[in-house]
Amino acid sequence: MPLKLVPDNTNIGFVKLRFIAFALTLALTIGAGALLAVRGLNLGVDFVGGLTMQVEFAQAPALDTLRGRVDRVGVGDSALQEFGNPQTILIRLPLPEGEEGAVQRVVGKVRTALEQDYKGVKFARVESVSGKVSEELITDGLWAVGLSMLFVAVFTWFRFEWYFGVSTVVALVHDVVVTLGFFALTQLEFDLNIVAAVLTIIGYSLNDKVVIDDRIRENLRKYRQMDIKQIIDLSVNETLPRTVMTSVTLLAALLALLFLGPEVIFGFTAAMVLGIVVGTYSSIFVSSSLLITLGVKQRAAGSEDARAKGAERID
Repeated sequence: MPLKLVPDNTNIGFVKLRFIAFALTLALTIGAGALLAVRGLNLGVDFVGGLTMQVEFAQAPALDTLRGRVDRVGVGDSALQEFGNPQTILIRLPLPEGEEGAVQRVVGKVRTALEQDYKGVKFARVESVSGKVSEELITDGLWAVGLSMLFVAVFTWFRFEWYFGVSTVVALVHDVVVTLGFFALTQLEFDLNIVAAVLTIIGYSLNDKVVIDDRIRENLRKYRQMDIKQIIDLSVNETLPRTVMTSVTLLAALLALLFLGPEVIFGFTAAMVLGIVVGTYSSIFVSSSLLITLGVKQRAAGSEDARAKGAERID
């Protein structure tokens, strides 16, 4: 017997909940924006430049003591952060000037100092990015996210109508802002992996929204006398089994990676888990119901009348 997460012929009144959903969406977006403005993102070495070392200790070290020990090495002011668990620490240092060998000398000094004070210490990863490269990465990341949103708007405009594009972009902006707000709240490292996760979330959410929008458009043509609220509820309920099954399948794989996968992809996986949940919510409750505010029924009827008149003139 096939597994059914959603029963057949569901009749959930999603439109009735639209004002609650709009209020929640607005609160989440404003809250995430405030977190971004006040706390900011914990930008990784990809974006700020410098030298990052991932160090694993046998026992969780006291961060203040560890910071003081690294600073006494004389290689610049250090910034420390737990990475995944208290035994794994990220140490950030200014990028040393000079030839490539300067980085290895700094790493060697820090390694020697820590091995003297901490038994069983291991250097799992060392990364270095120059300031010029980090500026280019920030610019490229912003362009990638911005252009993806623009292409989404253009695609949905030409594929459907402009009001479908507006509702889709509003929901996608909500998804992206909430995801960024999560990283501002938790202060997880924000690097290029997270930019890739944000772009993946945009693609996933777009797919969900296009499926629902396409069903709404079909039902607008099929049930011309039906109220727009009933059409949207019908369309969302018809696509609900597919939406829920896709989300649950992806979440099952992502949760396994989140709890059992390597620490290096923890941030990426956390962003994807949140993005799938938020994207599914916005597809069901926000994007579709927003079409009522944009007057999709009247506009769709006007478009059909215009096409009918054009066909009469041709005949």
